[in-house]
This record gives sequence, C-alpha cells and structure tokens, in this order.
Amino acid sequence: MPTDHPDDDRTLHVTGRIQIPRSEFSFEFIRSSGPGGQNVNKVASKARLRWDIVASPSVPEDVKQRFLGRYRTRVTEEGELILTSQRFRDQPKNEADCYEKVREMLLSVATPPVKRRATKPSRGSKERRLKAKKEGAAKKQGRRAPRLDADS
Repeated sequence: MPTDHPDDDRTLHVTGRIQIPRSEFSFEFIRSSGPGGQNVNKVASKARLRWDIVASPSVPEDVKQRFLGRYRTRVTEEGELILTSQRFRDQPKNEADCYEKVREMLLSVATPPVKRRATKPSRGSKERRLKAKKEGAAKKQGRRAPRLDADS
C-alpha cells in the first residue's frame, strides 16, 4: 500500500538544508515502565534512539554547534544524542516519535538567532516614564494622612 508519508523513505527530512540518512541512527527496544498489565513484562516497546551528532556529516557545522549548545544535557561526552519514547504501545510508533523529537530539536536550532542591536530610549519614552512616575507619586501622596504642624 503506497503512501506519500515522508517517513517512508530512508531519510529524515528536517529542512531543505538538513537531511539525515536513517542509517546514522541506531535503535534498541526495551521494556516500558508504568502500567500495562501482563503485557508490560512481555513486550519491549520503549524505543531508545542513539545518534552520533558530532560525527554526523549530514548536519552543517553551525547548526551542530547550536544544537550542542542548547541540548548539551542530552548529549553524552562522546557526542552521542540519546532519546527515548514510550508514549505508544508499539515499537514503530515509538520509533517514529523519536525521529519526530530529533526533527523538532534540529528545527529549533536550524536558523541562527538574530543579533540584538542596542538602542537608546527615545525622548518621548523618557518623558512618558517620568510623567507616569510623578503621577504615581502624587497618587501615593494623596493617600497620606494630613500633616499636623506644631505651629498652628
């Protein structure tokens, strides 16, 4: 039964610039934790993805550096990304979920961040800020009890 789903071919498409062959990823399947009755002890449906991102020729160097910077807690000292999925009760869905997680992580670092240009506050914004401060001070001044002088 032919489908047009992008996961059917052997490449993980992230962007036009980033396409990773599925052969770079390795999977192992283990037993899921949590409820599942008698079935949980028989079926290894939890998927664990391993991917050596540091050695991957498919990811541009700038994207790789941003990825390692943002997700350093998920990457081992050897430069291997480890992800798991146990959302579903069957292996293929958990495997697809791992691929989707990698895709989303790469998309989040695919575009370089825009550099902030320092600007000074405008004259009008300074005046509005000072006016608002004076109004607040006058409001608080009005809340105070009248002062009784000793002279009167």
